Amino acid sequence: MFIEPELKTESGETPWSFEGESAPLKTLTPLTTLVDGRCFSISSDNGDITGEGAQGLFFQDTRFLKKFVLDISGHTVEFLGKSQESSFQSQFVGRYLGGEREADSPFTVVRSRYISRGLKETIEIRNYSNVDCTHNVTLRVEGGFESLFAVKEGRTSLTEKTADSKVQGESLWITPLDDRNVALKVTSNREAHAIDPESITWEALLPAGGSWKVEVTAAPWLGSHQAGPTELHEPFSPLGKLENWQKNLPTITSDNAQLNSAVATSITDIASLRIYDSDNHDEAVIAAGVPWFMTLFGRDSLITAWMTMVIDPSLAANVLRRLARLQGTKIDAETDEAPGKILHEIRFLNATSDSLDSGHVYYGSADSTPLFLMLLGELDRWGTHPEVVEQLLPNADRAFDWIEQYGIDSNGYVTYKRSSDNGLSNQGWKDSGDGIRFADGTIAEAPIALCEIQAYVYSAYKARAFLDKKFGQGKKYEDLMKKAENLKQSFNNDFWIESKQWFAVGLDGEGRQIDSLTSNIGHCLWAGIVDEDKAAIIAQKLMSPDMFTGWGIRTMSSCTGSYNPTGYHTGSVWPHDSAIVAAGLLRYDFIEEAHKIILGLLEASSFSKGRLPEVMGGFSHAEFAEPMPYPASCSPQAWSAASPFLLLRGLLGLDPATRRGVADLSPVLPKEIGYLEVKGIKIRNQLVNIVVDGKVTNISVGPK
Repeated sequence: MFIEPELKTESGETPWSFEGESAPLKTLTPLTTLVDGRCFSISSDNGDITGEGAQGLFFQDTRFLKKFVLDISGHTVEFLGKSQESSFQSQFVGRYLGGEREADSPFTVVRSRYISRGLKETIEIRNYSNVDCTHNVTLRVEGGFESLFAVKEGRTSLTEKTADSKVQGESLWITPLDDRNVALKVTSNREAHAIDPESITWEALLPAGGSWKVEVTAAPWLGSHQAGPTELHEPFSPLGKLENWQKNLPTITSDNAQLNSAVATSITDIASLRIYDSDNHDEAVIAAGVPWFMTLFGRDSLITAWMTMVIDPSLAANVLRRLARLQGTKIDAETDEAPGKILHEIRFLNATSDSLDSGHVYYGSADSTPLFLMLLGELDRWGTHPEVVEQLLPNADRAFDWIEQYGIDSNGYVTYKRSSDNGLSNQGWKDSGDGIRFADGTIAEAPIALCEIQAYVYSAYKARAFLDKKFGQGKKYEDLMKKAENLKQSFNNDFWIESKQWFAVGLDGEGRQIDSLTSNIGHCLWAGIVDEDKAAIIAQKLMSPDMFTGWGIRTMSSCTGSYNPTGYHTGSVWPHDSAIVAAGLLRYDFIEEAHKIILGLLEASSFSKGRLPEVMGGFSHAEFAEPMPYPASCSPQAWSAASPFLLLRGLLGLDPATRRGVADLSPVLPKEIGYLEVKGIKIRNQLVNIVVDGKVTNISVGPK
């Protein structure tokens, strides 16, 4: 079904074992990212791909193209600006000053780039003078074929030759220096004036007041198959996929500009992060983020799918089906695989097929499996894909068996410890090597039982219980519900730090409470494992100045010994994490507190055209008027892009499972949002329209 993992990077390590900081994406040179599924490009803002840092054209976890640099008659083009029309296309505008270096050049250069399983670019030169002229237009091209992971870890060189290039007629055929069966073909629709292995030059005859164009295509090849690019208006092109998806989504309108912008941006970002199997164009799943994580993940894809239920439940159905196909079947120490376990990630380096089943699978995640059960139960509650839920019940049983037989330790908690030095040392969502610490800054050592994983298991027990009641005559319902309640009781006893009045982030192998104050405890509210008498205390801790920055919730309290506002998991703010905390607060009716987080996140998104970053610095709003970016933050990133939809559901107070009608609603809007309208939410076999105008709520069923 998939290739047995034998995946190594240039350093000889498996890619998922890297726990350092990724190469910065925030650089002195502004960058432009275009993405369509598993293909993306990162260039300078003038359109040149220079090979510096993370720049390149990437596909299947490989940088196919390292350099793609334009010059005209030996001179670079002066950059004027860009217009990014969508996540997958952009126009770069500049001018050529000419041999005379005129102050006001009459020559404008427009590069229109489009990404779709490859790169297609139209270079247009416009002559605004009244004189005919001729220029040499040159593209300097160099293949890369370095692994994404080498680029991510900064282990590449601009001067090192990694590819061989040959002229084949009017094309360049570029292959890696090793024996991998991949290639890149660069072609154009005009006859070249000169071509060599490093460049293509055209002679541009520019009439007075006229223009000249050339279209260039850089197409990756996998084995004997050309991957792309597709034509812009084909049904399976990025534009076609976006238009077909958007027309079936709910329409969302409010009187809050920040909410409107965040929702609109998130829709286009989620569209760009959908990835497809070459064998099944109808089953889109969600990649985690550009540039480092354009692949199917367990945890990330499951949480993103949960958050997007309110706009498109089919994403959840597709993610669940795909993860079920790749569910663990055996014990494998090298990949942390175990029977019934849900994967952590797939990687496609060296694969010669773009099927999602052709990748190398790693299972080092302790939360993906309970999250799988949670999402399956949630999909059942929405009622949109009953056939998928019933089809996956055997996979649910296998996931449950993994929890019971392999996940739970002698103390009754799901723990993790990597079974190979190539695995991740931390296997919850904070999976950096130093992400789990005691309050004094000491790094906790595995085996570790994280608080939020126990919360997910609690919710998974309940989800499986209700599925049994619906599909299995309820024979296991009472037993499963009892397991859930027993876990809740023991959790509230063993994880509660009485002296500090918060839950430990985890228990180490000796049963010691890992006593730092972290955002993880907000996930416990979201999953409902927190006792009512402790919820108000937790809400107060989460909203205290050492945790709430004004933009969101810090991953770790600023009063902790290892706090670092730019630490990956030790003080930064992750929007998806904060959105889950807000959802947890709403679950326990802490509405004012949740609204502060929601409004903070929406304000943060307004500084980046409605896009929430993957992670922000943990500096307070009072200290800086704008959120500080994290230099290696993915953009767009799936669960950050999905967060506005979880916030939207929270504002609506929407529960799809009800015995009293179509859905339960308990909307409470902050004063900053007076009007909210969502039309076309799919619940069971109906389209639901909701209008909240002040304190008046109307719900109807029918066409949006």
